[in-house]
This record gives sequence, structure tokens and C-alpha cells, in this order.
Amino acid sequence: MGTNSFLKVLPEMVTFVRVAELGSFSAAADLLGMTPSAASRQVKRLEKEIGVQLLQRTTRQLRLTEPGAEAFARCRELVLAAQGAMEIGQQFSTRPSGLVRISAPKAFARRVLHPHILGFLRRYPDVDVQLIVADRDVDAIREGVDLVVRLTTAPPEGLVARKLMAVEHILCATPAYLARHATAIAHPNDLLAHSCLSLGEHERDNHWRFRKSGEEDAEVVVRGRYISNHSEVRLEGALADLGIACVPVFMAREALDAGGVVRVLAEWEFQGNYHGHAYILYPPSRFTAPKCKVLVDHLLGALSASSSAGRAPPRAGS
Repeated sequence: MGTNSFLKVLPEMVTFVRVAELGSFSAAADLLGMTPSAASRQVKRLEKEIGVQLLQRTTRQLRLTEPGAEAFARCRELVLAAQGAMEIGQQFSTRPSGLVRISAPKAFARRVLHPHILGFLRRYPDVDVQLIVADRDVDAIREGVDLVVRLTTAPPEGLVARKLMAVEHILCATPAYLARHATAIAHPNDLLAHSCLSLGEHERDNHWRFRKSGEEDAEVVVRGRYISNHSEVRLEGALADLGIACVPVFMAREALDAGGVVRVLAEWEFQGNYHGHAYILYPPSRFTAPKCKVLVDHLLGALSASSSAGRAPPRAGS
């Protein structure tokens, strides 16, 4: 390929990147405003110019070949750089502007992000926010989302991951429920005599593990009358006196502060299957749009300043 011959296949490179990202000629064509056959022809032209097969095509899926993966990484850098070039005007503007699309799990979005986004909108009148509430792993690139919040112990590779806050889970129950049961709760084994609200999403979600600093570890298999894979539902079950619920601190904080529930086994660290940190994720680029940068910085600052949003003070539970 000649020195400047790549210029004639720049559109083909963009199409190839979108096809590889979306795993479909049809989806890429919809995004780019062309027909699937036109998208296919563009990728074939690029393969001819480069001299290697980039995609393995079957009736069910597309898969990058080894040289295709290398080409995708380089072409994607080109596309990201082009996007950055288009945003240079915003880089030098005095006021960030435009729409930021951010996704987050339902409970975290409602209890943690939403109040701080309201403050952000007051602070930045030229930036709009679309909060997408989704209890699934949203793909920022494929779904056209600027920022993704994910609760995990291991953020995915290929994305910038900024740590927002630790996510701690606790056990809680109403004073009325605890008063009705004579069995005191001083050790995890005491939970065997109680109704416990667990997730039930995976086989071992009712295997509750605990650690007491400098002393011992414990694991108990709990049972209960109400099982739900949503933390807000489990909290409402606890508030209805159904038993002892495992919930994130950010979900329980309001009820804790109001005295609706109290912590159980506060001296023990609850080590459930869902813990770690809340990360804000976005595609890597040397040119991050100001509208995204100011929202990321605002959330990082707000959650750092109010660390109590992620950690509750111990409360007696027995």
C-alpha cells in the first residue's frame, strides 16, 4: 500500500471497526446509515487493500482473525482519534456542553448517583444528562453510552476505570423483628435460627461468609421465607419484619438513619458474593469530551467528600 493510499480506505476502516464492535453487518449498517451489503463490500475492499482476511464469516457470527484483531486495534485508535478531533471545539470552549449518557445499576443509580447528578445539572447548565438504569453489564461502545457505572471487583480490560467508592454489604433487620425472637445474634451461627433474606441468583448465594478482624472466619447456610436478587426488594422485606436482609450500605443508609432497621452482627465483616467497588468506565482516548470529564470529576469529588454514602457506622443488632 502506497504512502497515501490509506486515505481512500478510511471510510472502510470506520465500517470495519463498527462491524467488529457490534459483531454484525446489519447493526453496523444501521449505525452508519447504509445497507448491510454496502457494509460488507466496504470490509471486503479493506481486506483486499490490506491483503489479509480480517473477519471469519459464518451464518451465525462474525469473528476477528488474528490479523483482523491487530487491524481492529489500530483502526479503532484511528476512529477514536477522529472522534477526539471532532470534539476539539469543546476542548477549547469555556463551558462544557451537550448530552452525556451514563448507565448504572438500578439501586446505585437511585440511591447514590441521582442526588449528585441533580447537583451537577445545577452546576453545569449547558450539559444535559441521560441516566440509563439497567441491572446488566452495559457495553459502552456497542450501545453508544458515554459513561458506565459497574459494581465489581475486577473492572473490564480495554476501558478506563475510575474508582468511585467501596461497596460494603451489611445485615440488617427491624427492631420489631429482633424483639420477637428470643435468640440473640452474637455469632454468625445464630443466624440459623432466623429467617434470612438472600439473593438466590446463584447456587451459593445463601452461603453467607463472615470475617471478624484478628479472630476467625465463619460460613453459614441461611434459610428464609423471601428470596430476591434485588437489594431494594430485600430491604423492603426486612422493613416488613420478614427477617434479616443482606443489602449494600448505600441502600440501607436511609432506613438505618431513620431507625427503621438496625445492623446485625456489626462487629463481623459480611463477605457476600457481590462486593468490591463502584467504578465509572469509559473508552480510552487522549481526548475525553469536556462534558464527560466534568461529570466524572463531579461524581468522584462528591462521593469522595461524602464517604459515608458507602460505609455505615456500626449499630448494635442484638
